[in-house]
Amino acid sequence: MTSAEHDNVAPEAGLSPSAQVTITGRNVEVPEHFQERVNAKLAKIEKLDPSLTSFHVELKHEPNPRREAQAQRIQITATGKGHLARAEAKEDSFYAALESAVGKLERSLRKVKVRREISRSGHRAPKSVGVMAAELANQAAADVQAQEPAPGKYDVDPYADQFADFEPGQIVRRKVHPNTPMSVDDALSEMELVGHDFYLFIDEETQRPSVVYRRHAFDYGLIALAPEGEADAE
Repeated sequence: MTSAEHDNVAPEAGLSPSAQVTITGRNVEVPEHFQERVNAKLAKIEKLDPSLTSFHVELKHEPNPRREAQAQRIQITATGKGHLARAEAKEDSFYAALESAVGKLERSLRKVKVRREISRSGHRAPKSVGVMAAELANQAAADVQAQEPAPGKYDVDPYADQFADFEPGQIVRRKVHPNTPMSVDDALSEMELVGHDFYLFIDEETQRPSVVYRRHAFDYGLIALAPEGEADAE
């Protein structure tokens, strides 16, 4: 690591969250100075949600010659009491991926915090919530752009030439989730926390399988399944 890179990391050295942090690399060696940078970033994230008890950070090099600008992937999973938040980013270096993933996680936690504050106040979400969410997202994006991550020698995977390219269009992951009924507001919060554009759940009010999804301008949509005759009548 050059002296310039060391200077870029040094100001954050020593910061660490109180929650447990696990950092793993898949075919990637994680140097100590990068671990310190991760801990410093997570210490700031923890302040947004003190109920978080653990962080799992995974680094992976994805060998694809056609996507070299997105070859370095970082996924951050933050676990709390009864909930989790997840963010993932792919960039040309692990430093850039870390900044991007942390920015996504921060935006999700801030949006959920606003939603919970509105819920506790006893009011339905007014139009201004969309404006507030947009401002928070824009501010977080500006903060990420203001920090120019410095690439390090560990950003290059020495095993990159040993992997063949992957064919797209395949089902590469399957998940099964519990079907505990929840409110639409809780489903929206869960969607924001995991960083997805949709969330499948059982609506506790109607007991129907439903999906909330992200629309344009920070609005949301809701799709529900119903028996054929009932659906035709609506």
